[in-house]
Amino acid sequence: MLPRVISRSSRLARPTFIRRGGHGTPSYNEPGGYLFNEKTRVKEDWENIYYIGMGGGFLAIAAALYYKPDTSLVTWATKEAEKSLKEKGFDIEYKKTA
Repeated sequence: MLPRVISRSSRLARPTFIRRGGHGTPSYNEPGGYLFNEKTRVKEDWENIYYIGMGGGFLAIAAALYYKPDTSLVTWATKEAEKSLKEKGFDIEYKKTA
């Protein structure tokens, strides 16, 4: 009885490996050190058009944002207040004394 218990306990103490699938090692391309397995970079036909279009679009939007008119509420209110004060005869320029 004791040998049977010992053999059973030693069998249960071993890690059990569950094998599933049974089709062998996974098949995938081994890394070769090159991105997309390209040894020399060859540009596609559309790449230059894309770079020129995106760069030109970026520059056009940057110029448009730089030169856009100032439409903030504070600027409008300042201009209206200055115009109103000039009409009433107040001097809005600061004159330094001494």
